[in-house]
Amino acid sequence: MARKDGGRRGPRGSLPEEPVPGRPPSASPWAALEVRVFLALWVAATVSNVGTWVQDVGEVWLMTSLTISPLLIALVETATTFPVFAFAIPAGAFADVVDRRLFLLAAQGWEFGIAVVMLAMALAGAMSPAILLLLIVMISMGTAFTAPAFNAILPELVGPSRLPSAVTLTGISINVARAVGPALGGLLVALGGPAATFALNAVSFAGVLVVLYRWKRPATGGTLPPEDVVGAMRVGVRYVRHAPEMRVLLARVFGFALPASALFALLPVLARIEMRLEAPQYGLLLGSLGVGAIAGALALPRLRVRVPIDQLAAAGAVLFAGMLAVLAASRTVAPIAVAVFLAGFAWMSVLVTLGIGAQTVVPGWVRARALAVYLLVFQGGYAAGAFLWGALASLFGVSISLALAAGLLVVGTAVVTRYRLSAGAGLDLTPSLHWPQPILEGVTVEDIERTPAKVTVEYRVEPARAEEFALAMDEMRRIRLRDGALRWDLAHDAAEPGVLVESFDVESWTEHLRQHDRFTVSDRRVEERIQRFHLGPDPPLARHFLIHTAPPRPPRKTRGKRSRKY
Repeated sequence: MARKDGGRRGPRGSLPEEPVPGRPPSASPWAALEVRVFLALWVAATVSNVGTWVQDVGEVWLMTSLTISPLLIALVETATTFPVFAFAIPAGAFADVVDRRLFLLAAQGWEFGIAVVMLAMALAGAMSPAILLLLIVMISMGTAFTAPAFNAILPELVGPSRLPSAVTLTGISINVARAVGPALGGLLVALGGPAATFALNAVSFAGVLVVLYRWKRPATGGTLPPEDVVGAMRVGVRYVRHAPEMRVLLARVFGFALPASALFALLPVLARIEMRLEAPQYGLLLGSLGVGAIAGALALPRLRVRVPIDQLAAAGAVLFAGMLAVLAASRTVAPIAVAVFLAGFAWMSVLVTLGIGAQTVVPGWVRARALAVYLLVFQGGYAAGAFLWGALASLFGVSISLALAAGLLVVGTAVVTRYRLSAGAGLDLTPSLHWPQPILEGVTVEDIERTPAKVTVEYRVEPARAEEFALAMDEMRRIRLRDGALRWDLAHDAAEPGVLVESFDVESWTEHLRQHDRFTVSDRRVEERIQRFHLGPDPPLARHFLIHTAPPRPPRKTRGKRSRKY
């Protein structure tokens, strides 16, 4: 199951209900449990999360039995998180273009199968460090394909009023498991060895598979043909590249994940190798981390009301850095238990804040792809950090590695806080649907659906305001490129300076029709501000052209860059 809010193995979310129009976001972390299907899947996901944490203890314990290398032990975390980094983009594309229920069933079935293989290998005594890492990578591939789809269905069904509750409950599920699973895992390792943890994890997938099998997801989709996966991947990356709100979130999550991963990568080394703790003690230490995260999730709704989100995320990061410093300095169980409790509190306050932000600044048509990129950046920072801190611990020791991570987190927080999370507040991502359908003469949509298209919009403005108009059009340039345009130009008529023509190319006529569906209410406000520059009783004149011969691709160094012929 999913872990650490960043897309560990298994379902990361839950299923909600239709939104209630006009209902304000609920401050209660329990509001989403009013929805029966959400409640059923949340309970099943919590059980499966417990199984994953139990297995996590077994994996680490088995690895520390096979080797004493800090690097190989730290690579357990890298093997868990790297597949999400590697497969996030195609996973998001699949989740946006295929039936998510069947997609989730397939991914969960894959994870169940790998858990059974791990059990068989452990019982046969055939495990080696390399085989164990390979199997961890394979089971984590299931998470890579599960996480975007589960994240995407939260706002799809819960609606905006219960979305913060659903995201918070996802974190609570993960961290209830974090509190219970490690202690149970330590007990099972002591009683039956690592194989017992693998067996429990395999069984824990049953509930999720049953709920998904019985869930009747309403049919969705429009009149246009579905996107192909490769094209959907390109569009998703292009969207994130040209959406400033997403870029802010990506900078913030990477700046936190890279140094914060030191705690999870090096805590097993600290506990087993340096402090020589037994399995039950190590499990209880991880349980303290989970209890702290639950406390953070429960406190977060009230904190979000009283503290601006930018300050809340920064304060959580600084608290986490302080707890890394405590771990670097202490080798006594009591202060370390308190430190990991507070680190769990800080971890949850930062990641749930960022997670809610990611859910609320992305429209439905690209949600899974955008959230996949979010997970990619998180897991990329997390996996790279786990490798980095494990390597530094091998060279300089655990204490120095933890101290360096704490310092980097403080510096990184100071740098990334200039990217304001609150910049995305107030977006209305409801489709505007006000563009008229283009009129076709002599052809049908089926005849030209794959034909490249060019769209021009002619404006007439006061020549004295032309430069001001061009600056205002910069936001429209971003919207066109974000929603699928391959390139964008703004040109003026050399003979009539007050005539300016916006032009953008789209890879197919069908893709342009999708742009009609992607234009939001917030985008329409931008359009209305721009149209105030336009003179005359008629609106700006839009024309649609079919490109018979595709233009040559722009040079690599200028491809996708802004081009303004004015």
